[in-house]
Amino acid sequence: MSPLRLCVPGEKLCSVGDCNQGTGVYQRHGYIYSSLAGYVMRKNEGEELPVISVVRETEALLLPDVGAIVTCKVTGINSRFAKVHILYVGSTPLKDRFRGTIRKEDVRESEKDKVDIYKSFRPGDIVLAKVISLGDVQSTYLLTTAENELGVVVAHSEAGAQMIPISWREMQCPQTNAKEFRKVARVQPEYLEA
Repeated sequence: MSPLRLCVPGEKLCSVGDCNQGTGVYQRHGYIYSSLAGYVMRKNEGEELPVISVVRETEALLLPDVGAIVTCKVTGINSRFAKVHILYVGSTPLKDRFRGTIRKEDVRESEKDKVDIYKSFRPGDIVLAKVISLGDVQSTYLLTTAENELGVVVAHSEAGAQMIPISWREMQCPQTNAKEFRKVARVQPEYLEA
């Protein structure tokens, strides 16, 4: 996933049969060409063919780093951890998809042995987390929500309504008044979008 080489607009990158088209490229006459000057990125996303993209220098250099606050979306949970896709580093959206994991022991600061992932996160939740370990191409970033400011910031109820936080561990549906457990973040003003 690291930059392979620099390219210029109109440069032939590969044939259509070798890669899937990503961002910053276009297809013509069976080949994929660069549509902008930047770095050529090849990435396997679990598909048969890698995705080829061209990104500008600033986009290529933006990666989640240890200590960075990231916004992510929960994609799956089990009894030991929650899997997430990292969407933002700080307030900057990421062009590429980075996977992360929030382990059971990294959900809360105290009473780590009593944490239940199913009462902390649900698929589709938007979570503020901190990066505690870097990933690589094969693995994922390790994230934590152990601070009060970290945790679920947006969740939807089974009725489809955006839930309202009512405590540090519960959210309530405004339509049905049903309560659901979550590890709720105490959101700081700098993370609120206008």
